[in-house]
Amino acid sequence: MKLFVNVRAVLWIGLVLTSTTALLSQDKVQAKAAPISYKATIEGLVRDVYCPMKNHKSTSTDFNLECAMECAKSGSPLIILTKSGDMYIPMSDEMPDLSQREKMLPFVGKQVRVKGTVYRRNGTRTIVIEEITEVMGVKVNTKLE
Repeated sequence: MKLFVNVRAVLWIGLVLTSTTALLSQDKVQAKAAPISYKATIEGLVRDVYCPMKNHKSTSTDFNLECAMECAKSGSPLIILTKSGDMYIPMSDEMPDLSQREKMLPFVGKQVRVKGTVYRRNGTRTIVIEEITEVMGVKVNTKLE
């Protein structure tokens, strides 16, 4: 009888641990997928998305301006690349989303300060631009090979 009680206790503990592990892992999956939003001011380079994705030597202060301009003119999506390498995709706060391309084109190849609402989900960052201004005096190399 005592053996039966011990086996039952072990099985019950195993069931509790298994259930707890399943619930915790489910919470992590849901937390990872849940979007996060907050007001922020970011600074970085307005450019096309292609080069910093393919060429890891390209940074917000060391890049090929001619290439960035050509890609932007050809229709490549525009982003804001920060000094830390984070990329922010500009978006509107309207549904359906309105293109921010016209707002961004005058700033391609320039350092900017953007105030707005940031949305993060699974490593992707977007920003609804409330204010964008050029930042002067940032030392850059625009001749990266």
